[in-house]
Amino acid sequence: MSRIPNARAELTAAIVREWHDELGWGVLDAAVFPGGCWAHFSAIRATGFLTLTKGQQVWVAPEPAHQDGFDWRATQVQLSGNP
Repeated sequence: MSRIPNARAELTAAIVREWHDELGWGVLDAAVFPGGCWAHFSAIRATGFLTLTKGQQVWVAPEPAHQDGFDWRATQVQLSGNP
């Protein structure tokens, strides 16, 4: 399991399972958050149109939460080349 420290949160490598541009959210997968982690476009740390692509590798800071049927929610998502 790949993790990198961050000043605000510990980031974990994850893969985008699904992303819905029209709704602004998706689901990320990694071993540290079984069942998936719900992510909102506002958690993406990037410029321009904030979107992800199915199969894309990202870094995510998950927190336990009950969000739309998921037990985890992303507080921060960074593109894989941008940890």
